[in-house]
Amino acid sequence: MHSARQQLLTLLAQKSFRLGEFKLSSGGTSDYYIDCRTTTLDAKGSRLTGEVFLDEIRRREWKAQAIGGLTMGADPIVVAVSVVSGELSGFLVRKADKQHGTGQRIEGFRQKGARVVIVDDVCTTGASTIQAIEAAREFGFEIVGAMCLVEREEAKGRANVEKAADPAPFYAIFTANDVRKEYVARRVQVGKG
Repeated sequence: MHSARQQLLTLLAQKSFRLGEFKLSSGGTSDYYIDCRTTTLDAKGSRLTGEVFLDEIRRREWKAQAIGGLTMGADPIVVAVSVVSGELSGFLVRKADKQHGTGQRIEGFRQKGARVVIVDDVCTTGASTIQAIEAAREFGFEIVGAMCLVEREEAKGRANVEKAADPAPFYAIFTANDVRKEYVARRVQVGKG
């Protein structure tokens, strides 16, 4: 039986990776696109995402109380990790303050001073991860780490996140190259190469 990490990589390659010409949210273009939500919102993919993120958080001994990130890419990751862990609470960061009701930007877990991990699905420039880090710090959370499911390894995303997260470390579960290699290997195995 393959590890949860390998199974998650396989699902990302099958469900989330596409070759072609794509415009990115950063404004650039790419010969591939990764839509992690098709994996993180899949029943099996959600469970695997929760397991892999939780394993990494524990391996790094971050001793977090909660996990959160900027809505929408982080939402399924936050829920998956929270459910699989049975102990880490979740919070979501709105892109802007809510304009009605309580006017909160952070939804869900709200304990000032708590140790939290910031997550995102894909890191290109790191802008959404940085937004979440800034909002979480402004609220009063202690950032103990930042993670993304797939790092695109371009546009200085890692460097941007590491600078914003300082002194908290940044970790990517996979790189885009990992997913591309798995995608190509799978296509070759089924004779589509």
